[in-house]
Amino acid sequence: MDTTLLIMAAGIGSRFGGGIKQLEPVDASGHIIMDYSIHDAIEAGFNHVIFVIRRDIEAEFREVIGDRIASVCAAHGVTVDYAFQDLRDIPGQLPEGRTKPWGTGQAVLAAKDMIHTPFAIINADDYYGKDGFRKVHDYLADGGEACMAGFVLKNTMSDNGSVTRGICEMDAQCNLTKVVETKNIVKTADGAEADGVALDLESLVSMNMWGLTPDFLQLLEEGFVEFFQKEVPLNPLKAEYLIPTFIGQLLEQDKLSVKVLRTDDTWYGMTYKEDVPAVKENFREMLAKGVYREELFADL
Repeated sequence: MDTTLLIMAAGIGSRFGGGIKQLEPVDASGHIIMDYSIHDAIEAGFNHVIFVIRRDIEAEFREVIGDRIASVCAAHGVTVDYAFQDLRDIPGQLPEGRTKPWGTGQAVLAAKDMIHTPFAIINADDYYGKDGFRKVHDYLADGGEACMAGFVLKNTMSDNGSVTRGICEMDAQCNLTKVVETKNIVKTADGAEADGVALDLESLVSMNMWGLTPDFLQLLEEGFVEFFQKEVPLNPLKAEYLIPTFIGQLLEQDKLSVKVLRTDDTWYGMTYKEDVPAVKENFREMLAKGVYREELFADL
């Protein structure tokens, strides 16, 4: 079955120190996290990649990854497209003074005309591991309609500051019932806490790795109109249309069923500039263990 990988790469991480964190090399060969994600996606069976970026980073993006990845993908029968997230591409008027992007929901909508198959969504600057790609791809290929890779909280923490995670609540069949957006999660001597409340390190959390079908896009578009009518007037400069929040609303309304697919792989990300050395060391270890080859795509 044809399947699409949608990579959200339009953001520049403010906490990262002003650079484009998606383009930070993580190994001696100059590969970035997106290279590894695309490798794992191709290995899992995805055959279409869409990059969602902004126009103002297009030249640098193509230079660092886009043109190179296009040739790699072509060699493996994988097509590549670009979609552009635009602050003005909205179902209403742009609020005066608004400069903040509209969030992951709008990022996905930027690519709606290019998505004709079941698709997975990932963040460009997150390393998810091979297992999540396999499970999401296989679930979609087997006819599943909506799923989410559930990462174990202890495998998603940063040593250099707080993180925000969507903590999952599920029923006995691993169907998602609620995503509790939890901010200020930090490591403690005994585990983890958020604003003084202890958290279960074995909880499953959302890292924005979703599997969906094109039918979802109609719901997402309708939700964006409602978001502009209800949420934007209340907070015109900062309101964001976020995939986890919207999916949570659909769950409450019984309009969507989402299967949580547990993965025990460790998530790596560069939320803070100080995360870079540890992330690079983790990739060195994976290369040393043979998880990947130095010529990254040579084993496909």
